[in-house]
Amino acid sequence: RMARKLMTKRGRAIYAKRKVIVEPVYGHIKACMGFVRFSLRGLAKVRGEWSLVAMCHNLLKIFRYGRSKPATV
Repeated sequence: RMARKLMTKRGRAIYAKRKVIVEPVYGHIKACMGFVRFSLRGLAKVRGEWSLVAMCHNLLKIFRYGRSKPATV
């Protein structure tokens, strides 16, 4: 199915956006946050652990964005 999608020009264009949108998040989580391996076993536990890591990543983004903008009242 993916091979068929990549045969089209539109499919390749959509997939190429992954490098800009998705992959930097994984790189930041691995390099900056030091998350390279799951500590728990089992699909439900791994999903919970990944949700926690993703939540931390998003909270850090919100925190950094909030500090760079002046407060408006």
